[in-house]
Formats: sequence, C-alpha cells, structure tokens
Amino acid sequence: MTLQILWFCLIAVFWGGYFVLEGFDFGVGILLPFLPRDEEERGEMFRSIGPVWDGNEVWLVVAGAATFAAFPSWYATMFSGFYLALLLVLFLLIVRVVSFEWRDKSDSARWRRVWMWANAAGSTGIALIWGIALANLIHGVPIDSEGNYTGTFWDLFSVYTVLAGIAFVLLFAFHGASYLTLRTSGDLLGRARRAARTLGVPAIAVGAAFLIWTVVVAVDQNHKGVFPPVLPAVIAIGAFALAGFFVYTGRSGFAFVMTALGTLAAVATLFTGLYPRVMVSSSSFGNSLSVSNAASVHYTLVVLTVVALVLMPLVLLYQTWSYYVFRARVGGQQVRLPGDAAAQPTAGPGPA
Repeated sequence: MTLQILWFCLIAVFWGGYFVLEGFDFGVGILLPFLPRDEEERGEMFRSIGPVWDGNEVWLVVAGAATFAAFPSWYATMFSGFYLALLLVLFLLIVRVVSFEWRDKSDSARWRRVWMWANAAGSTGIALIWGIALANLIHGVPIDSEGNYTGTFWDLFSVYTVLAGIAFVLLFAFHGASYLTLRTSGDLLGRARRAARTLGVPAIAVGAAFLIWTVVVAVDQNHKGVFPPVLPAVIAIGAFALAGFFVYTGRSGFAFVMTALGTLAAVATLFTGLYPRVMVSSSSFGNSLSVSNAASVHYTLVVLTVVALVLMPLVLLYQTWSYYVFRARVGGQQVRLPGDAAAQPTAGPGPA
C-alpha cells in the first residue's frame, strides 16, 4: 500500500469517526423539539451530550486538516466548489456551539426555547448539507482540465444528492435516539425508546435506498464494478436492520452498536465507490481528481504519517477516557467520581 492510498483510507476513517460520534450529537439535537416534555427534560438531553460534543468535532478538524495536507488539490477544488455549502455548515456549527453556551445564561422560558430550536436547526441543517456534499464527490461536479470547479451552487442538487442529505438526517436521528436510550432515565427514556422504534423504519428504508443508489452511481459515474462498493453497502443495510430489531426487542446497547457500525459502513460505501478518484468530474470524466494526481509529494506524506502515529493514539485515549468518565445516565443525580471528596458522605460530629 502506498502512502497516497494509506492517507485516502485514513481520511475515510476520520470522516467515519466524525459521523459516528458527532452523528448521535446531531441526532439528539434533531430530536430536541420532539422528545422532552418540559425544561428539565430538555436540560437532560443537553447534558447527555454536553461533555462530549466538542471533543467529537475534533474529528472534523482532523479530516479537513488531513485533506489539506495530504491532498491539496482535492481540498482546493472541493472547498472552492462547495464554498457556499461549507460556509453554511460553518455558520450552523457556530449557532450550535452558541446554543450550548448561551442557553443557561437566562432562566427565561422563551430564551431557552430559542436556543433549543437553534440547536435543532443547526443539527438538522449540518446533517443535510454533509449528506449532499459527500454524495456530490461520487455523483460528479463540473471540473475543468485544470481542476477548477466551473459550476454553481445549484449544481450540487440532484435527486440522488438530496436523497443522501435526507438519509443522513434520518440515520443521525435514529442514531441519536439509540444513544439517548443509553444515557437517559425515567419517562424521557421511555420516549427515547419509542422515538427509536418510530424512526427505525423510515431511517432503514431511506438509508437502504441511498446506499443502493450509491453503488449504482459508483458503477455509472465512476466506472466502478459492483464489487467492492456493494460489500460495505450490504453491511450497512444489515447493521441498520439489526439496529431496528434490537430497538424493538429492548436491547439498547446492541442497537447503538449497530447504528454506529451502519454509519461507518455507509461512509465506507461512499469512499470505496469513489476510489481511485477523490472527486468525479461530470463535465468530462478525464478531468476527475484521483488519489495520484491530487496527492502531496512523498516527503509530505511521510511527515504526516509520523505525526499521525504520535498524535492519534493520544486523541483516542483522551476520548475513550472522557466517555468512560461521563458514562452514567443523566437524570438529575450527581455522578460521584473516585477521589471526589465533595461527593463523599460527610462524617457526623465526633463525641464531645
């Protein structure tokens, strides 16, 4: 395996990690207007992702930075062609971040409701745009012989890419509902389970349609064979179907593992369908950007590989520890951590 192929695979892994971890964050945000019955339950939903959402976004930063360093031509063409879409993503990310920080600045019901809707709109919009953007990489966009994007913002929209955006929204909502069945308690837990059951059928149906169409697009637009893209597509559809089964049988942990696996396999379907190209040109297939013609020089890839070998284990260890620390269900009870003196019972007064 060459370093060019290695970094293409690593970027796929980074996107997969981002969508698995930030996907349930987005799902919780999408469900904010529908699940909670009062402000206390809305607070519980915010707290279920509060300690981890910002760490999850690290994967997006890593994916973008790796693309910039390892495939500068890919980065340049994609960010210039998708400029308005990515600017909208940035705006919605800022709105979502502000919703976490500003929601508790006032006890006003109207104030808190505004930021609840801001988080929901940001989560839904980001999921929709990411689905449309990534689907365009394989569906094809107008690129000239010098690697410049020659289309408009509206060229990003087709029936297939819009279906991809809707699939991302539904699958993230399903993923988020499965996550809430592990992190909430009481009445909110019951509604989260019902939401997961309700979302299961449309999410699986639309997700399966998107994945099957992705394989077809890979064959038609990217001159691929049915194999290997069909393999991760089948795994993804099977994982989402199993998630639906586990949701209906009340096995929440298995359901969440399956939605996570399905999300990873869906990303793998896109990238296996895309390889050996990184962006398909719809104006002339010969203008498509490939792994070889979009990559940095060998020395740059060597340096990146060394840096990744040093830093990635640290990132993984930190995130694993943070999820371990904040593993308890939310529900108003204080979580006692080892060595937390303030959480330990206070001894009564000694004898006089």
